Amino acid sequence: MSTPSRHITLKELAAALGVSTATVSNAFNRPDQLSPQLRQRVFSEAKRLGYNGPDAKARSLRTGRSQIIAVILAESLTYSLNDAVASELLSGIAEVLDEQHHTLLLLSGRQSPGQLPGSMSIADGFIIYGLMPSMALIETLPTNRPRIAVDFNLDGQPTVHIDNQPASQAIANHALAKRPRRVGILTLRLTEQPCNGPLSDDLTWLTAEQTITRERLDGFYRALEAHGIAPDTVPIWNVEENTHEVCAPVIARILDLPDDERPDLLLCMSDRLALTALTLAEQRGLRVPEDLRLTGFDGIAEGQYRAPRLTTVRQDSVEKGRIAARMILGLDPPGDQRLPTELIIGESCP
Repeated sequence: MSTPSRHITLKELAAALGVSTATVSNAFNRPDQLSPQLRQRVFSEAKRLGYNGPDAKARSLRTGRSQIIAVILAESLTYSLNDAVASELLSGIAEVLDEQHHTLLLLSGRQSPGQLPGSMSIADGFIIYGLMPSMALIETLPTNRPRIAVDFNLDGQPTVHIDNQPASQAIANHALAKRPRRVGILTLRLTEQPCNGPLSDDLTWLTAEQTITRERLDGFYRALEAHGIAPDTVPIWNVEENTHEVCAPVIARILDLPDDERPDLLLCMSDRLALTALTLAEQRGLRVPEDLRLTGFDGIAEGQYRAPRLTTVRQDSVEKGRIAARMILGLDPPGDQRLPTELIIGESCP
């Protein structure tokens, strides 16, 4: 069959099928309203005639709504889809959008505004996740569309967070109950300037408004002070990306320190950091927890399936996504949401 020389309209497809335009529209936008047989007949005829579905831009002009919600991720799309915490958040968002017959548009904050698809401009709202590498993209968003910030604060917009500071204080208090000889802290993107290694005095720290890392560090510091350990005596190593490839060289340098300098307790800002430390420690013949105790943060499944199990803080990233999606759709009133966390005691730091 030859390719149609022009785009067929919804009205023409309905006429070819002998059904109403509402029936065709429901097949694409509200499939639960049709029987599976009728829906399949609509799709089959649409494919035969070259109809690709309702035009979002036209619908937006007609109704003022596109039924598109854009999620702007701080990292690349590849990283975000592979990261357990980010992918769980996206799962929660997608669950609500699917239920409400909305489309999810994924964008990376690492793209320049000129690289973004035109469909971004007609999105009904924006969920912005994580510390943006630049605010240039955010500043191009339509000002009359709602925004929800997740895991950071954005100009007084509604936010979805967990209680990072008390959660990190709780896990550090647990770890410090058994007095360590030497404590070390592994942070994630704490500084304005790129830093993949030990922190130095010439680096500027991001504020708690900009990054959850600062809130978690404040929690660690409160626990250290409560146990009589001066925070400024505890070395900090920073990692620029929460991946094995980026953090492994930093952690290797820590574990290769002489015995009298190497920490025997490592407080990690994420489970990925802790799991990498666990793997590298085992490769060096270091026993966990006998020679090195480790704590993580996030509660990802891998940390609980592996032996020894991680001591960590579990956050419900799927629920964070659900809440953000419900607020952006107007199903819940906008506001600042703080979700509780759960301390999980595993064998890595009993």
